[in-house]
Amino acid sequence: MACAVWSSVALLLLMLITCQVVGDKAGGRCVWYGQCGTNPESFTHGKANCPYNGPPKPLDPASKTILTSVCPELVADILISGNPASNISTCCDSVQLTAMVGQMNIGLGLLQRCPTCVRNFRQIYCYMTCSPHQSNFMFPKEIKNATDTQKPVITDLEVHVTKKFVDGVFSSCKDVAMPSTNEKAMSLMCGHWGQYYCTGQRWFEYMGSVSNGYAPFQIDYVYQESSNSTFKPFTKNIIPCNSAVSNNSRACSCLDCEASCPKPPPLPPLPQPFIIFGVDGLELVMALVFLFIASVFATVYVCLSCRSQSVDIAVDTSTGPSWAEEPNCLEKAGSWIDDILEKFFTAWGTVCAEYPWIVLLVGMAIAVGLSAGIVFLHVTTDPVELWAAPNSRSRVEKEFFDKSFEPFYRTEMLIIRPVGVDKVTHESPDGQEIWGPVFNKTFLAEVLKLQNYITNEISGSVNKIGVYLEDICFKPLSPINNKCTIQSVLNYFQNNETNLNLNHTDSFGLEIDYLSHLDSCIRNPVSPLDPQLNIPCLGEYGGPVFPYTALGGFLNGSRVLGPNPPYKNATALVIVFVVNNYYDKEKIEKAMAWEEAFLQFMKNYSHPMMDIAFSAERAIQDELERESEGDVITILISYCIMFAYIALALGEFTRCSRLLVDSKITLGLGGVLIVLVSVSSSVGIYGYIGIPATLIIIEVIPFLVLAVGVDNMFILVQTYQRESRRPTESRSEHIGRIVGQVAPTILLASCSEAACFFLGALSGMPAVHAFALYAGMALTIDFILQVTCFVSLVALDAKRQEENRYDILCCIKGSDKESDSREKLLHKLFKHVYAPALLSRVARPIVMIVFAGWLCSSIAVLPKIMIGLDQELSMPDDSYLQKYFEYLGKYLSVGPPLYFVLKGGINFSNFSEQNKICGTVDCNSDSLSTQVYISSLVSNRTYIAQPASSWLDDYMDWSLYNMQEGSAGVPCCRIKNDGSFCPSTDYESPCQNCNIKVMEDGLRPDPVTFMKYLPFFLEDIPSESCPKGGHAAYGQAVNIAPDAHNETSVGANYFMTYHTILKKSNDYYMALEWARKVSKNITTALNEGLEEPRYEVFPYSVFYVFYEQYLTMWEDVLTSLGISLVTVLLVSILLSGLDVASSIAVIVTIIMILVNLGGLMYWWDVSLNAVSLVNLVMAVGISVEFCSHITHAFSLSMEETRLLRAKDALITMGSSVLSGITFTKFGGIIVLAFAHSKIFKVFYFRMYLGIVLFGAAHGLIFLPVMLSFCGSAANRARRQRKAEKEIDHHEQERRWVKKVPAGF
Repeated sequence: MACAVWSSVALLLLMLITCQVVGDKAGGRCVWYGQCGTNPESFTHGKANCPYNGPPKPLDPASKTILTSVCPELVADILISGNPASNISTCCDSVQLTAMVGQMNIGLGLLQRCPTCVRNFRQIYCYMTCSPHQSNFMFPKEIKNATDTQKPVITDLEVHVTKKFVDGVFSSCKDVAMPSTNEKAMSLMCGHWGQYYCTGQRWFEYMGSVSNGYAPFQIDYVYQESSNSTFKPFTKNIIPCNSAVSNNSRACSCLDCEASCPKPPPLPPLPQPFIIFGVDGLELVMALVFLFIASVFATVYVCLSCRSQSVDIAVDTSTGPSWAEEPNCLEKAGSWIDDILEKFFTAWGTVCAEYPWIVLLVGMAIAVGLSAGIVFLHVTTDPVELWAAPNSRSRVEKEFFDKSFEPFYRTEMLIIRPVGVDKVTHESPDGQEIWGPVFNKTFLAEVLKLQNYITNEISGSVNKIGVYLEDICFKPLSPINNKCTIQSVLNYFQNNETNLNLNHTDSFGLEIDYLSHLDSCIRNPVSPLDPQLNIPCLGEYGGPVFPYTALGGFLNGSRVLGPNPPYKNATALVIVFVVNNYYDKEKIEKAMAWEEAFLQFMKNYSHPMMDIAFSAERAIQDELERESEGDVITILISYCIMFAYIALALGEFTRCSRLLVDSKITLGLGGVLIVLVSVSSSVGIYGYIGIPATLIIIEVIPFLVLAVGVDNMFILVQTYQRESRRPTESRSEHIGRIVGQVAPTILLASCSEAACFFLGALSGMPAVHAFALYAGMALTIDFILQVTCFVSLVALDAKRQEENRYDILCCIKGSDKESDSREKLLHKLFKHVYAPALLSRVARPIVMIVFAGWLCSSIAVLPKIMIGLDQELSMPDDSYLQKYFEYLGKYLSVGPPLYFVLKGGINFSNFSEQNKICGTVDCNSDSLSTQVYISSLVSNRTYIAQPASSWLDDYMDWSLYNMQEGSAGVPCCRIKNDGSFCPSTDYESPCQNCNIKVMEDGLRPDPVTFMKYLPFFLEDIPSESCPKGGHAAYGQAVNIAPDAHNETSVGANYFMTYHTILKKSNDYYMALEWARKVSKNITTALNEGLEEPRYEVFPYSVFYVFYEQYLTMWEDVLTSLGISLVTVLLVSILLSGLDVASSIAVIVTIIMILVNLGGLMYWWDVSLNAVSLVNLVMAVGISVEFCSHITHAFSLSMEETRLLRAKDALITMGSSVLSGITFTKFGGIIVLAFAHSKIFKVFYFRMYLGIVLFGAAHGLIFLPVMLSFCGSAANRARRQRKAEKEIDHHEQERRWVKKVPAGF
C-alpha cells in the first residue's frame, strides 16, 4: 500500500541529502552533479549521483522553470547570492531535478494537506539536491562503481544539519493526518518507529538509511559539530504549522496541526457529590429529617398519652360526628356505591352458585377459545425488539444506518490467555527487555495453528453445501486480494509459521527474530515492509493490524490508550474474524451456519497452554434462548410449591376422620387452573391481535396473577368458612351473600391493578409495554373467572362437603359427623395475639418511628442505584459467554466503532459546503471533522478515542495524487477508453489521466470534477502506487444517487471513529450521551445561517439501541410508576365508596413499599433497567393486594374508634392476606435462588422476595398502625344502612323461628 510512498520519500531524502545548501556569497562548490548509474549497495538498485567537486553549473530554461515552481525558496536564495535570474547555477542537472520532483511529489502526497509542512519539508529536498553550496554541509563518505555503468557513484553521504532544523520540520509535519486509517503520515514516513515513537532525528535517519529497502544510498546525519569542523550545518527558518507561509497561503488545519485548533469551549464540570461536613449530604439530611420526625411524633404521642391517661390514648375516641347526625352528600354517595356493588355481586354470586355447571362450561369454552390464539403467538427474543421502541431515536437511526450502509460486520472473537507460559526476554539495541507471556514463540505457534484451523477447516452447512470462513468473511481488497480480514498479531507474519521462524544476526551481533519484527510492527502497523526480516507488517489481507485490537491486558484498568501504550506488557491475545453482515436476514444464513460450527468447535476445544474465551455474533441470542429453556425446571418447581400450598391451605381440618371431607385440594387446584387459564387467555388474545410476547411475560405474569388471584381465593373461601349460613338462606344465597361482601374489595384491587397496567402500556419501552398489556388483560380475565367460575367451584365444593363426600374422590362418602365450626389457627392468632400486640399502646409509636427510619434510609440511597444491565447478568451461570464478558472487560483494549452519519442534502461539489465537513486547509474551524477531532483530544470525558476517517479529505488528496506537473508517478485517477475506471496498478490497458480541474487553492478538484470522479475513488483499491484508494475504507461509507435534477449527488454518508474502551453499563450510555452532544453541535454548525435546518448528523454505534433506555431511565421509572399510582388512586376512590382518605393511605403505603424496594436494590446490587422497571410496576399491583383489602375492611368496619376499626380490619383480612399472598409466594420465591440464570437470581429472586416481604411488612404492620392514627372517619350513611339491614335480618329470623315447628 505504501511501498511507492516509501520509495519516493526515501529516494527524495537521499537525493536531497546528497545535495546540500547554503554557502556564502563568495561562491560554493558541489559534491555531486548528474546521475552515473545504479548504486551497488541499494536494495532497490536506485540511481546514484556522480561525485563532483566543482562549481555549480547553469540550469537550462526548462529546468529553471521547474525549479522555480518546486523550490521557490532555493531560487530566491540563489538570486540573493548574486546569480542573475537569467543564469541560475545549481549542483543538479535536469535529470536529477526531474527525479527529485517525481520523488518529492510522492512524499507531498502524504503531506500536502498541510501547506506549511510542505514548505518546510521541501526545503531539505531542494537544497540537498540542487544547492550551489553543497560542500558547506555535505560530504561524500563513500564512493563505489555503479553496477551497470561501472562509473563512480556516491554510496554514502554525510550531511551536517542543525538539530533545530530537523526538529522544526518534524514539529510542523508530525500531526499531518491520513484520514482513511486514522493514523498520522508519520506512521508511513518514520518506518518501524511509527507515529508514537517518531522524532525528528528518527524520521530523517530512517529515510536516509539504505536498510529501509528504498533509499538509493546511505545518508548519515551529523547534528553536532566537532571543534575543528569546517562545515556549516544546514539550517533554514522554520514556519510553525499554525502559521501561513505567506499572505496568499493558509496555515495547516486543526486535524493536521494541533496548534491550529481553536480553543474548545470548556466542558461542563463533572457532577460533584453532595457533601456536608465530609459525609454524604443526602444521608445527613435524611438522618436529620428522621430525627426531627421521630422526636416530634414521640413528643406529641407521649403528651397526648399522659393527658388522656387512657389505655388506648386520646386517639381511641370516636372517629367522627355522632352516628345520629345526618350524613353529608359524599357519605351518601359512597354508601350508595357500596350498596349497588353489594346488591349486584350478591345476585351475581347467587346465580353462579345456583347454576355452577353451566357457568363452568360457558367460562371454560370462552377461555379455551381465547387461549387458542396462542398458536398465532410470536415470542420476541431479539434484544433490539425487546429493549428499543420502534419509534425510539436509536431504533430509527439504526434502521437508517442498516438500510443505507448495511449493518455493522459480524464479529467472531477469541480472547486467549497463556497458561503456564513464562515471560520472554528480548535483546534490543536499548538493552534487555521483558515481554509479556503472550509473546512466547511456542505459544504463538500453537495459537497460529488454532487460528489457521478455524480459517481453513471449520465449516457449516447450508442446503448440504459446506460453508467456510472464506465464503462469508470481509475482504476489503477483493478482487485483488481475497484473503479474509483477521485482526491478530499472527497476521504480522501473514499467518505463516515460516515467517514466524525467520531470524538472522545483524551487524552488531544482535539476533533479529520474530520479537524484532513484532516490535517494529507494534510501533508502525501500517508499514509495508520491515527491513529487519524483509516481510511486511500489513496483514495477509492487505490491511493493517492495529496492536490495540490484537493485544489485551496491558492498560492496567485504564480506558485511554495514551501516546505510548505498553503493548509489550500484554497478557492476552485477541483474535477477531470479521464477517460480512446484511440488512436482508436471508443473506446471513451462511454466516449463521458457520458460526454455529465455530461455536461448537470452540466449546469442545482445549489446549494446555491456552485459556480461551470466545464468542460469535449469534452467541448472545443462542444463549438467551437456551436460558429460557434452562430454567424451566426451576420455574416449574417454584409454581408447583405454590400450587401445593394453595391446595392444602384452603382447607379447614378439625378431625382426622373428616380430613378428606374438609380438604380443599380440588378447589385449590381449580383456582390455580383459573389463574393459568387467565394467563393463557391473555396470551391468546394478543396472539390473535398480533402483539408479540417476550420471555419476561412468560416468566413474570403467572407470578403476578397468582399473587392477585390466590389472595382473592383465600379471601372468598375463608370468609365463607367464617360466615355461618343464616337459617333463612339456601346454599346459593349464602354464597351469594359472601360474594356480595368480598367481591367489591376484590373488584377494587383488580380494577386498580388492571387499570394500572393498561395505562403502564403507554411506556415506550417494548418490554414494559408488552408486559403491561399482557398483565392488564390477564388480571381482568382472572377477576371475571374468579367471580364466575371460581364461585361456581366454591358452590360445588360446599355441596360436596355438606354431603360428606371425599375431596377428589367425590363418589366416596365419609363420616356423617359434622365438622366443628372452629376458627382457623392463623385467624385465631391474628385475633387474639397479633392484632392486640401490634395495636398496643407501646407498639404503635415504635412501628411508626421504625418505618419512618426505614423510609428515610431508603431515600438516602435512591440516587446511588446503579443504572444499566451488565451483559453477564443476562447469561446463565454455566454459559461460555460468562468468561467471554469477563475477559472482554479485563483484556479488550479498543472501544466499539462510532459513526457520525450525515443524512444527506449537502452539496459536496460546493466549496463552502465542503468546508462544513472536511478537516484540511480552509475547512471551517467548526467543521464535522474538526469537531470530532477536538472531542477526541478530551477522550477521557467524551469517550471518543480518535479523529474520524474522512472520505472527503482522502478523496481530495486522491484526485490530485501524482497530478502535479513533472510528476513521474502514476496518478490515482485514470480512465479507460470506454469511460470506466482504470486502477493505477493496471499497466496493460490503454488509460489516460483523468481530466481533473483544480480549484485556485490547488488542493481540491472543481465542482464538476468532484462529482464526476467520486465513483472512481470509491472503486479504487489501495495499492502501493495509490495508497489513497477509497474502496477499502469507504466502499460502504458513501451513497451516490441522483438528486432532484437527476444529477449525481452524494446521499447518506458516514465518518467513522472509535469509542474509548467501554466496560460497564455506565460507560456505554455515557458514551452515547456524549456522542449525541457532539453530533448536535455538528448539526447546529451545518445549519448555521440557514432559515430552516436542512442538514442532520447523528451518531451510531452497534450498542446504542440497547443503552439508549438508560439515558432516560429515571424519567421512565417515575413516569411509569406515576401513571400506575395515579390510576390506583382514582380507581380506589371510585370503588371504595368515594373514601378519599383510605385511598390516599393505600397510595402512601405503596409509595413507601416502592421507595424501600429502591433501598433494597442499592444494598443488594440490583441495578435499574427494563427488567427491574417491570418488577417495580408489578410491585405496584401486588402492593395493592397487600393494602387495599385491609383498607377497605377498615372503611367498612362499624367499630366506634379508629383503633378498633384498624384492629377489626386486621383480624378480618390479615390472615387471608398473609396466607394468600405472603406464604404462597415465599416458598416459590426461595426456589428461584437456585436458578441457573443470574438474571433470575438478581432481578427475580431478590426483587420478588423484597416485593413480598416488604409488601407484607407494610400491609400487615405499618398500614393498620397508620390507620389507627389517621384513618378515614366512618361513613355515617353506611353505618345507618348496615343498622337497618341488621334489623331486617333479625326480623326475618324471628319470623322464620315462629314458622318452624318445635324441635325441627
